[in-house]
This record gives sequence, C-alpha cells and structure tokens, in this order.
Amino acid sequence: MTTFRWYLVGLVLLFGAYVALEYYRPKPLDWSPSLSSKDKIPYGTFVLFDALPQVLGTDSVASVRQPIYNQLLGSEEPRLQGGRPANVTFDNDSADTANDQAAAALEAAALPLTNTQAQYIFINQEFTASSLETNALLRFVAQGHTVFIAAESFERTSRGPTLADSLGFRTYPADSSFTRMLAPGVGRADSVALHLLRPGSPIFWFSPAAASYRLALTARRAHRGATLAADKQGRPVLLRLDHGRGHFYLCSVPLAFGNYWVLRPRTADFAFAALSCLPAGHPAWWDEYQKQGRAGEQSLLRVVMAHPALRTAYYLLLLTGLLFVLVEARRRQRIIPTIKPLPNTTLLFTRTVAGLYQQGRNHARIAEKKTALFLDYLRTRFHEPAPNLADEDFRERLSQKSGVARPRVDELVRLINFARTAPAVTDRELLILSRAIQDFKHESR
Repeated sequence: MTTFRWYLVGLVLLFGAYVALEYYRPKPLDWSPSLSSKDKIPYGTFVLFDALPQVLGTDSVASVRQPIYNQLLGSEEPRLQGGRPANVTFDNDSADTANDQAAAALEAAALPLTNTQAQYIFINQEFTASSLETNALLRFVAQGHTVFIAAESFERTSRGPTLADSLGFRTYPADSSFTRMLAPGVGRADSVALHLLRPGSPIFWFSPAAASYRLALTARRAHRGATLAADKQGRPVLLRLDHGRGHFYLCSVPLAFGNYWVLRPRTADFAFAALSCLPAGHPAWWDEYQKQGRAGEQSLLRVVMAHPALRTAYYLLLLTGLLFVLVEARRRQRIIPTIKPLPNTTLLFTRTVAGLYQQGRNHARIAEKKTALFLDYLRTRFHEPAPNLADEDFRERLSQKSGVARPRVDELVRLINFARTAPAVTDRELLILSRAIQDFKHESR
C-alpha cells in the first residue's frame, strides 16, 4: 500500500471518529420556553399535562388544536344568522374602540356557543386573540364557565381591544434591569419569592427570569377581582376576575408551569395550587393551538383536497396544463435549411493570377513579389529589421546566421539584383531565381 493510500485511510478513520463523537455526544439541554404538552424539555409542560386529570379531579382533559373561535362556537367561518343580531353588549373598558369593532362583535354575539361544559386552560408566554375570539371568551365565561390563562403578555391578532383591555388589567415586568437567562441558578440571593394568599401557604422560590412579570388591576375593575398569589412586595401574580356567572383566572408567570419547576419539590405546589382553584370534576380543554398550530394537514390546498370534486378538478387542471406545455413546446417555425460553407478557392485564385502573368510572357512582376517575400523572410527568420543586400557586412552576417556558404549567398544576391533591375524576366530566369530561394531556405533550416 502506497503512502497516499495510508493517508487516505487515516483521513477516513478520523472523519468516522468525528461523526461518531458528534452523534453520541450528549445533547445540550434545550431551555427554550415552548410550554407545549408534548415537550419534555425544562420549559415544556409534559409533566403538568400528564398530572392535570388528578389536579382537576376529572378524566376528561382534551388537547385543543384549533382557534378559540372554532372551539367555542363550533364553526369554521363567522357568519350572520337571521340578519342583524340582537342582544349585543360591549365591555365598558373597550368603549373607545367599540365603534371600530361593532360589526365583528355583533357577528360573534349572534352565533350560539357550543353546549359542551368545560373549562379552558391556556399556558403561553404570549396570549393572542382576535376581537371575535375575545368576545367569544367573554360570552363563554359570562355563561358560567371558567378560563385559566397564564401568560406574560396579551396581544391582539386584529384591530380591536385585547382581553386585558376588556377585563381591565395589565401585565408589566417587575424588574427590567436583569438579563433574561432561562437556565435558573440555585441560590436564593437573586431569587423571587411567591406565595399564595391563604393561611399556611409556603413560599415558592423562582428565578427572576421565570417570574419576571406582575399583574395590575385598573381602578374600575379592582372590585371585580381577587388576588390569589403575590410576590414578597405584594404585587399580584395570580388573579381571579369575575365576569358574569363565571371566572377568569390570570397568572403572569407561565414559566412556573414548566417541567423544571413542576418537578422541583419546593416549587411544584405553586402550579398545582394555581390550577386547583378551578372547579373540580369539570371537563377541561388544554389549548395547544397557540403553540403547535392546527392538527392535521396544513397545506394551502387542504380545502381542495378535502372534497372529491375539487380534488378531481385540481388534478385535471394540472394534467391540462402539462398537455398544453408539451403541445406548445413544439417548434412552430419552418425548418431552417442547411447552408453549406463556402469552398476555399485560394489555390484556384492563385493559379488564375499566375496564368495571367504567364500569358504576358514577362515575369518581372512575379520575380519582384518573390524577392519581396524573401526579404520579409529574412526579417522574420534572422531578425534583420532592414535587409540591405548591397552591404558586405549584412551578407557576411546572413551567411553566418543561416549556415549557407558565402559564395552561395553572393550568387543569390546577384540573382535578386538582376530580377529587380532587368526590364523583362524569362521563364528560365524566374525558375532559376525560385530554385535558388528554395535551396537557401532549405539549407538555412
């Protein structure tokens, strides 16, 4: 085996060792806050979702993978029933935007809510809802149901009031000076203490990143809510807001429901105690739509593929388009004829011109051109910029460069001078000159 092959084998072994090392190397811990029920990472909610039936005292816990509007109203598209809906109410805090959202709110209020009795649970970093979904949630709770939302911020997906605007609360960061590191430390020096407002409640220690937001009620809503948990300074992190015959439970520390904090003995009871405020024995909906999206096929053609007629029409359209491309791809212009290249008539032209010279019986012009070509040969072959046949030094130098004897060079010069000065050149004289030039070229090679 050659040295090159040994090097090649060594490189292959090194590459294989590197691949094996990367494959079997322990994967770094993922601290991204997904809060999804299928994730077992530190900030997934697999443990909490698995224990939820025991916490709520019910075996009916369903994971929801569709928007709030579809879940509560059981409809894919908003529509009006029986013309203009009646019995529509607006929240007082959203009066400044009620005119802009009147049509949407009236439309949502006209649709009947689903008859399923359940409590809705949202564990997200950001809770997003459109004006239609916000109105549906308000009606759902007003009829006596319960909604639990753990989120750090409440955003809108369309123009209109958010759920925070409608219920009269807000979330705000407790301290914006720290750098958010989701991998928590162990010590309590920089930890945040949370406790439930009930007798004998222990103190739960969280990292500042996990419990960085607080809740605040507006003045007009203060009498409609109750603080269930707060930090050491008394700032709420868990609220109950009454709405109609039902309740909203709002928590500003959603990361406390992650696997990391639920599995820690000193913080696990916070998530379970917060969810234990919900009515026991009622079916529960666990929202996964805002974290994983819809379940099933999500392509742009899902509606077309769901109906046999539309699916057949789509395939026929593709087939027709393919046939059109194949038919139109043919050449539609006339066949381009093959044009033969012009023949090389240089030799014929030369023979014709030579014949004209020969008919005149005077070869002085031909002799003059042959001597001119010979002088050009001397310039290019022997690097003589200005050949002077009358110069003795030039003839001696030409004899030395070409290797031709000096008498032969003198004879060739005599013939050239004769051809230049003679009034007429016969066939024999032209032939002698041509042979002398050819012999010189042959000997000089």
